[in-house]
Amino acid sequence: MGRGTTARASGGTRSWDRVDPGMKQSPSGGQDLSLVEQLLGARHRVKPFLYLLRSYYYSHFTDRAAEPRAASCLAQGPAANQVAEPGSELRSCLEMLLLLLLLLLLLLLLLLLLLLLLGLLLPLASLRQRQLQGARPSWLAGLQHRVAGAALQGAAAWQQRRLEQSTLHAGQSQQHALRWCLQGAQRPPCPLTGATDTSAFRNHLPLTKASQAQEEESRGQELPPTSTQYYGEVSLQATLLGLAALNKAYPEVLAPGGTARVTPTSPWPHPLPWPWHALGQVSTPGAKHPGTLLQEALRSPGLRALEAGTAVELLDVFLGLEANGEELAEAVAAGNPGRAAELREALEQGPRGLALRLWPKLQVVVTLDAGGQAEAVAALGALWCQGLAFFSPAYATTGGVVGLSLWPEQPRGLYLLPPGAPFIELLPVKEGAQEEAASTVLLAEAQKGEEYELVLTNHTSLTRCRLGDVVQVVGAHNQCPVVRFVRRLGQGLNVRGEDIQEDTFSEALGRAVGQWPGAKLLDHSCVESSILDSSEGSAPHYEVFVALRGLRNLSEENRDKLDHCLQEVSPRYKSLRFRGSVGPARVHLLGQGAFRELRATLAACPSSPFPPEMPRVLRQRHLAQCLQRRVVS
Repeated sequence: MGRGTTARASGGTRSWDRVDPGMKQSPSGGQDLSLVEQLLGARHRVKPFLYLLRSYYYSHFTDRAAEPRAASCLAQGPAANQVAEPGSELRSCLEMLLLLLLLLLLLLLLLLLLLLLLGLLLPLASLRQRQLQGARPSWLAGLQHRVAGAALQGAAAWQQRRLEQSTLHAGQSQQHALRWCLQGAQRPPCPLTGATDTSAFRNHLPLTKASQAQEEESRGQELPPTSTQYYGEVSLQATLLGLAALNKAYPEVLAPGGTARVTPTSPWPHPLPWPWHALGQVSTPGAKHPGTLLQEALRSPGLRALEAGTAVELLDVFLGLEANGEELAEAVAAGNPGRAAELREALEQGPRGLALRLWPKLQVVVTLDAGGQAEAVAALGALWCQGLAFFSPAYATTGGVVGLSLWPEQPRGLYLLPPGAPFIELLPVKEGAQEEAASTVLLAEAQKGEEYELVLTNHTSLTRCRLGDVVQVVGAHNQCPVVRFVRRLGQGLNVRGEDIQEDTFSEALGRAVGQWPGAKLLDHSCVESSILDSSEGSAPHYEVFVALRGLRNLSEENRDKLDHCLQEVSPRYKSLRFRGSVGPARVHLLGQGAFRELRATLAACPSSPFPPEMPRVLRQRHLAQCLQRRVVS
């Protein structure tokens, strides 16, 4: 049969204009059309639906040139197909059948995914409760953990790539961070026009000290609200990259039941959504009471990691554990008498190495670093958490996360200043230089070995706030500086122009405590004598309040050692002491729980920062009197 030959069905009701070249012919020269006739007969029964499918197919799976033809077929109905291109009828039917199969397959896959999701979203509380009671983890708990682990690895890898790209182009990344802060500002916008760059922003808005921000608050101006969580790119990076780094350094930490948090606050700056709730934690979801959290941790002897909001909070936990050990043992004995006996035995051996006696498999302590935490970390490492590693995922201030810790194996205290939001500037700190003459630099302009004060602008404010935190640049990661935190400018002592900064005083106090037999420093705060009106009839001086372990009474000889150490570290102080312009520092030993009470008083203030930075110099009389009432020696 030739290519132009026409074949007609009986009755003239059906015709084909030409024969498809690939169609099988019968031996008699006719065409075997039974399959085609069956397909076309079925087509008549689902004709409206097929027209819709055909229109959808041409609009999504073919080139755009076919769209007018599909639309025409849909508009004209069956009549349009009677003059269709020869051979297109069979091809169209096969295409639509294939499309139907693909749609059915897609629906089946969606159904399977929905069933899997429903299985993974079963309440975690009952699973954790069964694990706490010693039940063997179910296959579903294991599946949840594997999904969470895979999700963490994928999210952390994505954030690592973003961090690498942003630190390679720090200037451009900071420009984006500034734009994000300006778009999300909750205060009235400043009169900056167009897409503000970093130079215009810095030239337009002056620097503001923290004390000035407090004055604005007293005048009723809106300041960034206090929150126990941070939001923004940097806080999310700190959490995901910190978890990934911790899991790499200590692979068993994130295993089911491997981690316990013993404070209401978390060391991770950004809240973790599902499915990461399934990673490690033994705490009941929603538990907030410190006693409840500690009891759950004590019931789990196989812990690999211990989490707390900050080091000072963890110090309070261990002090409370010693003070209320018998009560906690009785609570644990209600469900596990053997574990209660282990708890009592561990407490009887004293504070040194207590954590490892309670949890023999413990590897690391996770806390969030902030101002005034160094003494608590040193005390924990020397006593209760002896032999354990400490890890902080970030350095946080009241305005946000300003430093990322990506190297758990490195010495504690090294942080990368990332270029994401919040917007960070660096103000050079030079002794004797005029503050008004100094101008800020961006992250890529920081010089190794130099000290800078952090200036922060976050998404809730257009204030270029000087935080008072001084950092020293010790290295670089791509174009961004790696720093260590040195001191806080607002924590200095100055009664006669001697200007003893926080790090200088801490060095002198450490030397003095080292000369007190058996003493271990837990905490301290200072007050200038004018705050307590204690300098009447004498030269102005410092009132120093300390909490110690291993020493119950201070002799006059031990008290004088602090004044001698201050003269050693500060020539200016030594000169003023020699002339009698400054009196000797007075040291007071506090009873147990005094600094915990001070922190509770600070937390009750409406403007209390988070994380709760431990003040080393008290400027308000009622706070100083809070410590003065707890003096025991």
